Amino acid sequence: MPDLSLAPAWTALFLGLFALFAGVGELRKPGHWQKLIEEIAASPALQLVTGLLELFLGAVIYLANPWASYDWLSSLLSVVGGLMCVEALVVVAFSDVYLAFWVRRFGPLSKLWTWCSILIGLALIAMSALHF
Repeated sequence: MPDLSLAPAWTALFLGLFALFAGVGELRKPGHWQKLIEEIAASPALQLVTGLLELFLGAVIYLANPWASYDWLSSLLSVVGGLMCVEALVVVAFSDVYLAFWVRRFGPLSKLWTWCSILIGLALIAMSALHF
């Protein structure tokens, strides 16, 4: 059986790097996230692929980070993975309603979402550093 004791740290590191660099990318080219959401909302194929990818990644995160763990980071990431799975199923089943909600809400708050992504990324990277 593989040793998964560092799985929470690695998961937090990679999620943190993704969130940080996604936020930096949006700061460099404002409006890309809005366009991304609009493109997904307009394409049933992208909706299905997005839902499948998020379901797969959420399941991997959930399974690699046990909920009943002595490590609080593992428990937190298990919740994140579970929420990703739920969101993926919502995207697949109710994409018209769910994505329309985000298309309307995202534009006016794009700077807020960008900075939240950067701060969450930095926090996850810091949490991972504490576990190595």
